[in-house]
Order: sequence, then structure tokens, then C-alpha cells
Amino acid sequence: MASWSEFAADEPRLADGIRVLMQQYGPGFGYLATVRADGGPRVHPVSPVITDEGLFCFIIDSPKRRDLERDGRYALHSFPPEESDDEAYVAGHARPVTDPARVARLAARAGAAPQVDWRLFEFTVDVAMLSRRDASAGGPGEGWGRPAVQVWLDPHASAQRVDPAPVVPQTRPGRRGRRDVQRSAA
Repeated sequence: MASWSEFAADEPRLADGIRVLMQQYGPGFGYLATVRADGGPRVHPVSPVITDEGLFCFIIDSPKRRDLERDGRYALHSFPPEESDDEAYVAGHARPVTDPARVARLAARAGAAPQVDWRLFEFTVDVAMLSRRDASAGGPGEGWGRPAVQVWLDPHASAQRVDPAPVVPQTRPGRRGRRDVQRSAA
């Protein structure tokens, strides 16, 4: 499991593109998917905090927090931009941050209210994906063209992983742990 900073060091342009989409409306905004106790999915709006230190979320006492405490698997998806169909996706495992100095530093930076019952989680990155559509190829309903999709897979993550979408690798070689891909036309 790679930290956000390890992922960003390996793929800085991809990490920056994901960060831009997650923070396009100011503070981070995205949808967090967690695993319910019965194994089903649960989706919640959240405000992720992305720093040079990592990818974090302050989670209040809620079903999503209990999901993360019980089963740390998560997926985080960006909120869609108004002017395009671009999207960002990150998945991995959440773990509670227990170092009081680190919690205090990030709470001060993010403006997390001390009187609220929240816990800070750090999200590791097993899979990161950025999809961009060429808006010049037409508008909605006009075929918008195929998206350019970049996917990064943590080379140390489990071989049991499921890729986020069916993809066809391009012919140019990538660095270890990275694949530039394009969705196949359906």
C-alpha cells in the first residue's frame, strides 16, 4: 500500500491532475465509497485533504466512520466538473492517524473544528485513475470522443486487485507501477 506522497513521487502529473479535480471547488470534495458490515457498498460526500504528507479525511461519528474502522477498504471519486466529464478515482485502505502532533497539524491546516467528534484517517493508494475527455470532440449527446485514461497501480499491492475499468494498454512503455491506458470503445 503506497502513501499518497509515494504515489505522487512516482507519478507527479497524474497525482496533480487528481488533486486538481478533488479540489476544483476550493476545499476537497468527492464521494467516498466504503464497505458496509453486510459487504454492500455505501457512498458518502466527503472533503478529502490532500497535502504533501498524504491523502486524509476527517470523518465524523457516522456509518462511514464505522465502516472504515471495521474494514478500511475505500474508493474516492471526484465530484464532476461543470464544464467537462473528467473524473478522478483513488482506491486503497484507510487507517486511523494516531500521532497527536500529526492530527493537530492537519486539523489546524484543514480548519477541523476541535469540538466535533471526528477522527482523522489517512488513505493509502492502491489504484489511481484520471479520465479526461476532449471537449473539442463535441458536446453531450454528440459523441464527446473516447476519454484519455491514466491508471497507476501500486506495484506492491495485492495481485488480487480488480482494475477500476476495462482498459486496453497503449503501445508506449510506462514506468513500473504505471499504465497509460485508453478505454476500449463499447
